[in-house]
Amino acid sequence: MKKLFAILFALVLAPMAMAAQFEEGTHYKVVSQAKVQGQPTVTEFFSFYCPHCFTFEKVHLPNLKKGLDEGIKFEQKHVDFIGGPMGVEMTKALAVMQTLKVGDQVKTPLFSAIHDARKQFSTGADVKQLFVDNGVDGDKYDKAMNSFMVNAKVKKWKKEQIDSGIRGVPALIVNGKYQVEMGSLESAEQLSELVNYLAKLQD
Repeated sequence: MKKLFAILFALVLAPMAMAAQFEEGTHYKVVSQAKVQGQPTVTEFFSFYCPHCFTFEKVHLPNLKKGLDEGIKFEQKHVDFIGGPMGVEMTKALAVMQTLKVGDQVKTPLFSAIHDARKQFSTGADVKQLFVDNGVDGDKYDKAMNSFMVNAKVKKWKKEQIDSGIRGVPALIVNGKYQVEMGSLESAEQLSELVNYLAKLQD
């Protein structure tokens, strides 16, 4: 019986300990006053032109996604404030990847072309060619690029980028309300613990 009470006591204390571990203003900040609704979601805002985003994609993102508690969704959105006019083209490129469901075959090659091969993308046609070179049908690319779905995604991401006040990437926003302060974290494990905590945080 004593062991049972000890276990129950530990289960009660666990969430309290985690709450004490993470503090608003230190580990995260509130970027929206809207009520949290729908499925718990972790959103990464990034840019293909950002070298730190490329490193995050390769080194940290797999562990973060693996460490998410059951029922928490992960998604990615692109910002347009890096890369000049091509920042908008790269935002459209991610929207096309997601619409055609070809991210697994195109996302890493695009990152690598920019940061490893130092390829200069000057026009939307250059981006399309990379898709084609990695097995995406050119006509399907054009159709998606000009679709309502892609344009709606781009507009939505832009609004969320502005509303959240993001100035640097990679940036993690949980439930559209809490932004992770990446510089406050000491390990990948702590990052997973923090996003799981924020995903369950009540208004």
